[in-house]
Amino acid sequence: MMKAVIITAPGGPEVLQVSDEEMPQPGQYEVLVEVKAAGVNRPDVFQRKGSYPAPAGVNPRIPGLEIAGIVVEKGKDVTDWNIGDRVCALVAGGGYATYAKVYQGHCLPIPDHLDFAEAASLPETVFTVWDNVFRRGKLQTGEHFLVHGGAGGIGSTAIQLASLFGAEVYTTVSSPEKASFCASLGAVKTINYKTEDFEQLLEGLGVDVILDSIGGSYFEKNIRLLNPDGRLVYINAMENAKVELNLLQLMQKRILLTGSTLRSRDREFKQILRDEIWSQVWPKLSAGHFKPSIYQVLPFAMAPEAHRLMEDSSLLGKIVLSF
Repeated sequence: MMKAVIITAPGGPEVLQVSDEEMPQPGQYEVLVEVKAAGVNRPDVFQRKGSYPAPAGVNPRIPGLEIAGIVVEKGKDVTDWNIGDRVCALVAGGGYATYAKVYQGHCLPIPDHLDFAEAASLPETVFTVWDNVFRRGKLQTGEHFLVHGGAGGIGSTAIQLASLFGAEVYTTVSSPEKASFCASLGAVKTINYKTEDFEQLLEGLGVDVILDSIGGSYFEKNIRLLNPDGRLVYINAMENAKVELNLLQLMQKRILLTGSTLRSRDREFKQILRDEIWSQVWPKLSAGHFKPSIYQVLPFAMAPEAHRLMEDSSLLGKIVLSF
């Protein structure tokens, strides 16, 4: 048996409780990881509320999409990892537990200079940013990139990686503290959306790629801001998923409108992402050019408090549960 944080019923943070659960058994291409830390992400909150169900084959009671720990067992056909390896990994669920099974192609080695909490903050955000900003958005060196909500886990990762790959980065935030935080990560222009209009302040600068998780009223502003051949990428729609689109604007500017979710993608796709991240991002991480942004590390029994912090939206970077 193992300890796990489970969702006892759809609802508020108080429905998260520590429970004794059956330990998962790794399949032939999977490793069993003794979890030392697990990242907390907004999809975990949606799952807790009952609006983001786990994919088939994943324990729906245990949330958690990213972990870091030590390989303690492996399937008979695992070739990538050995017992004792320190890994971080993307999982489709089950991360809030002392043990998790992971497909071997979704793991990454933890650089020596990172602790488990730092490593656990990386997989979900790095996979998401790499897929949406660099693969779907095709961000290039010298282009102008706007990410909405730059102080969160996705935003802080997007700012750092876009800057490291030579883009000029703009972001929207909700406070002066968040603006300073984003500037420290590499954003050249930060806009407080509570007191400023990001469309007015960016008009004339030209934007090539926008990563948006807001939707709603931001949509038309995004379309107007984009340069010809610009790319607008959606990973959420927290304000409103239904928007109006002027097709003539889309055609005249030749805008590419796209979006994605990661959790439901098949394991082969996720391994392709893992391989690209290992070769393109991990050298920058190992060299210290890209740093995890940790807001707070909490004991796993305080998962309800972690979710309250996530919903409060005052965080600067990632929240991590420690095991």
